[in-house]
Amino acid sequence: MSMNERHPVFRFAPSPNGLLHLGHAYSALLNQKMAREKTGRVLLRIEDIDRTRCRPELEEFIYRDLVWLGFRWDGTVRRQSEHLADYASALQRLTDQGLIYPAFLTRSEVKQRVSAWEASGRIWPRDPDGAPHYPEDDRERSEAERRQLLALGKRHALRLDMAKAVRKLSGGLNWRETGESDTGIVEADPLEWGDVILSRSDAPSSYHLSVVVDDAAQGVTHVVRGLDLFKATAVHRLLQHLLDLPEPIYHHHRLILGPDGRKLSKSEQSTGLESLREAGQSPADIRRLLGLA
Repeated sequence: MSMNERHPVFRFAPSPNGLLHLGHAYSALLNQKMAREKTGRVLLRIEDIDRTRCRPELEEFIYRDLVWLGFRWDGTVRRQSEHLADYASALQRLTDQGLIYPAFLTRSEVKQRVSAWEASGRIWPRDPDGAPHYPEDDRERSEAERRQLLALGKRHALRLDMAKAVRKLSGGLNWRETGESDTGIVEADPLEWGDVILSRSDAPSSYHLSVVVDDAAQGVTHVVRGLDLFKATAVHRLLQHLLDLPEPIYHHHRLILGPDGRKLSKSEQSTGLESLREAGQSPADIRRLLGLA
């Protein structure tokens, strides 16, 4: 029996940038259910690293809604905004390996480049979410050019040189999946994502970097999250390898969709837990609605 199976630790990790909806409720309750089935622990993490969108009052609403729902977490809450040094340390380790470069192109400049390329009938590579890969300009700049631009104070993000990072792998990369649509060993292909952002001026750590650092720091053994993050696991597994972090077991669950067949949004009031509670729905009603009664 592996360490993951002997001491299972799950986590629910919402962001306080909007009110919780049925999709969040499903993920929270499923984490709690699976933790109880394995006699494990379930932790709560507040992913508030994006200070431009996250607000303290919304964090309080998260606690209120989770308590009402019947979600009980173990231990203290980890708030990302209190652990920026952890992410900076991980980023420095990647920098020391020569895997990070400053990216100076703006979104508008990238969009113009891609549009011009595709207007000529050529195909620009895109990631699994449909976003275009970042152009190679900054990756191929000389160190002298980079230093000059940085000295001028040019705004930039920090990106992972994906091709160079993948070359550091001694063999293949995969993860263990127990999800509803895929089960078994899944091959990871981080190259699909291009040179992902790991830090930018308005957020000192990206989701990709902070999530693997947080999961390791909290001893998370089972990552249970939505199917929309299935492909992103390839990036997370690569970062775990590069940073010598433990590998959790992954379980990507179905998404709760709205009437239009799309993933629920925090702006959709009718599926918000607050709106449902005010309409007279009980936690038991929510569980039945989600198929978790």
